[in-house]
Amino acid sequence: MERLLEIPRLLFLLLPLFGVLKSQVNPGVCRYPLGMSGGQILDEDISASSQWSESTAARYGRLDFEEGDGAWCPEITVEPDSLKEFLQIDLRSLHFITLVGTQGRHAGGIGNEFAQMYKIKYSRDGSRWISWRNRQGKQIIEGNRNAYDIVLKDLEPPIIARFVRFMPVTDHPMNVCMRVELYGCEWLDGLVSYNAPAGQQMSFKGQHVYLNDSVYDGAVGYSMTEGLGQLTDGMCGLDDFTHSHVYSVWPGYDYVGWTNESFPNNYVEIMFEFDRTRNFTTMKVHCNNMFTHRVKTFRKVVCFFRSESDWEPAPVSFSPVTDDVNPSARFVTVSLLNHMASAIKCQYYFADVWMMFSEITFQSDTAVYNTTLAPPKTGPPTSTQPGDDPTHKIDDSNTRILIGCLVAIIFILVAIIVIILWRQVWQKMLEKASRRMLDDELTASLSIQSETLTYNNNNNSSSPSEQESNSTYERIFPLGPDYQEPSRLIRKLPEFSQPTEEAGTSAASKSSQASTQEGVPHYAEADIVNLQGVTGSNTYAVPAITMDLLSGKDVAVEEFPRKLLTFKEKLGEGQFGEVHLCEAEGMQDFMDEDFASETSDSQPMLVAVKMLRADANKNARNDFLKEIKIMSRLKDPNIIRLLAVCICSDPLCMITEYMENGDLNQFLSRHEPEDLMALLSNAPTVSYSNLKYMATQIASGMKYLSSLNFVHRDLATRNCLVGKNYTIKIADFGMSRNLYSGDYYRIQGRAVLPIRWMSWESILLGKFTTASDVWAFGVTLWETLTFCKEQPYSQLTDEQVIENTGEFFRDQKRQIYLPQPAICPDALYKLMLSCWRRNTKERPSFQEIHRTLLECPD
Repeated sequence: MERLLEIPRLLFLLLPLFGVLKSQVNPGVCRYPLGMSGGQILDEDISASSQWSESTAARYGRLDFEEGDGAWCPEITVEPDSLKEFLQIDLRSLHFITLVGTQGRHAGGIGNEFAQMYKIKYSRDGSRWISWRNRQGKQIIEGNRNAYDIVLKDLEPPIIARFVRFMPVTDHPMNVCMRVELYGCEWLDGLVSYNAPAGQQMSFKGQHVYLNDSVYDGAVGYSMTEGLGQLTDGMCGLDDFTHSHVYSVWPGYDYVGWTNESFPNNYVEIMFEFDRTRNFTTMKVHCNNMFTHRVKTFRKVVCFFRSESDWEPAPVSFSPVTDDVNPSARFVTVSLLNHMASAIKCQYYFADVWMMFSEITFQSDTAVYNTTLAPPKTGPPTSTQPGDDPTHKIDDSNTRILIGCLVAIIFILVAIIVIILWRQVWQKMLEKASRRMLDDELTASLSIQSETLTYNNNNNSSSPSEQESNSTYERIFPLGPDYQEPSRLIRKLPEFSQPTEEAGTSAASKSSQASTQEGVPHYAEADIVNLQGVTGSNTYAVPAITMDLLSGKDVAVEEFPRKLLTFKEKLGEGQFGEVHLCEAEGMQDFMDEDFASETSDSQPMLVAVKMLRADANKNARNDFLKEIKIMSRLKDPNIIRLLAVCICSDPLCMITEYMENGDLNQFLSRHEPEDLMALLSNAPTVSYSNLKYMATQIASGMKYLSSLNFVHRDLATRNCLVGKNYTIKIADFGMSRNLYSGDYYRIQGRAVLPIRWMSWESILLGKFTTASDVWAFGVTLWETLTFCKEQPYSQLTDEQVIENTGEFFRDQKRQIYLPQPAICPDALYKLMLSCWRRNTKERPSFQEIHRTLLECPD
């Protein structure tokens, strides 16, 4: 009964979580071309400061178009420090712009003018122009290096604007021409500015936490006026306000915060100005709630509305439930009761010493947000039709909301009662079962000190399971120049970093002993093919004997016409090339019959295009052609297929499949497990059976690769693509994408090693085998069952992850394992733990993993 009395309190703690927990504008999804290349932006909406001739007028400045003389070119030579020339685009309405693309004038080889650098200015009303700056305060954006390549640049921070100007910049007098495109989506909030007190500074554990709005584009003094900034950049702050999504910034960067000591009335007032009078339904405020450090969500908010010139006398007041249990940051949703207004003034009352916001969004009846990947509408917002009765709508809406809330509350109460009773009955049994399982797995002896292993390259008497780790696999040496030498990592462990000669001898002895025990030379092999891939890593590690068999064969794929490729988005880039997302027309004519039947002849096909830079050296070009040979031989329903190539002229390209739902990491992070919370919040869900189905497909694809003696080296959800009906295909784009740079151990600013997915022997000894791929599969399975909500070992720094691999090396039972996900049954967690066994011989093969997943009940 005592627990039942806690139900009302639990209920009010859960209610704030039922709203949408993401910002209405997601910069990672809001990346659609806005109409320069597609023609949706009309000629009359493109203007320029000047033009060289009628055939180089502003209307010819469209990305990837060759009409006229091939680009916009200003009338005169652009001089250093001169910002007189610009190409201007009018989007007709406010847009959230996250990406820009530029190109020079190629004109079929006749032109060679391009902008090596440029600046961007933007405006929301056409009168006040703002210079864009990145998060470090720099204005200049690196442009093109030739006249034909498309160069995409992320705008960090994104901008909210109707008018955008591209302004070429030079360091010496030169002729420039430009073709451009903007990427983003329509800004449906309608917010054009917010005025607020300037953020303040906190002293926290001996460090300064700066809670100012660092990207605010209005006037900043004691207060901020006539601008937008971090409260509208689509980036929600982390639970710990001292950490940030952004690299190389100060503590507190994601939040704007204030202390009650500076506000005698105990509230912070923020005024929001909108593009027109709107019918407002809700306001969502993303707040920090680290109450242990005197930071809480607001105690109360009072909002006033201005529809014409006067403020309405009756405000809306709302008091959220104070949460002293869960320190997580969260959105607090405030009902605005369908008030008509062109401006809103809200007073947020302190609940503790500090109050911090990272995002504030508004919803009105004409602003329905699409959370899928479908392109947004670009037409004018819908308006109230003649004959509609706004008063009736308001009353009807309130009634529906009230009824829905009552039903939800009753449903939640019943569910909580059932959960509490169920836990009381089964808790002890579950604890015993869990403890027994963990004891069996975590205390199992993984030591291989008593084993005597030999390295026998011609051993033909081993069983199929033993062949999984025989010399054919173990001799694979896939390390490329972008991978850190393992000896540099192993020296980070205490026993490998002692300065004395004796300690060094001991460390070398241990390393040699470990290598000999595993039966494999730990770093150098003479007969291994080392392919330097386009994006900084090779696709698969390939035994030399396999490469020799491929070297005498012609490429089994056809040449594809470049003109049939339509650029959509750059997926990533590396030292020697780039990966682009494109649409290919008529690709069905270039595919095998068994594969072409899966696609529609009438629609362009979504493909990924790996493109080698035209200035790549001879070795990179040879490796690119070898990679094509390898990819052309891979034919499995769960492996990305090579469809065609463009190798008759530069730049060399290989065209592979791409799946319409993107990569598995992003796909799962947008979904929730099928449970009560997701049901009430109407969030998109994925069932456990579908998660297992996807994991089974990954295992099947890896079983195929291992049968060919190929090692992937970078298996993770970011490298698995999702198609229709939860179809999975394994790819290798993850390393090249800025989105996942945080998943790789960085050396001098470069992403190199995916250490959180790597086995201990790969990190410390440089050994990449099928057994190390099995380790990575266990981490990938863990990601899948946690819906990719956090990084593996998120509680550990990169240095601590490396230290943990040392615990596996020492095998003193102090190593840390990834925890069992909430929806993961014991059988699947047992499979994960078997993938992370110290001894590579004791890890299951992919055949065994695939069979286990098929036999696991849904």
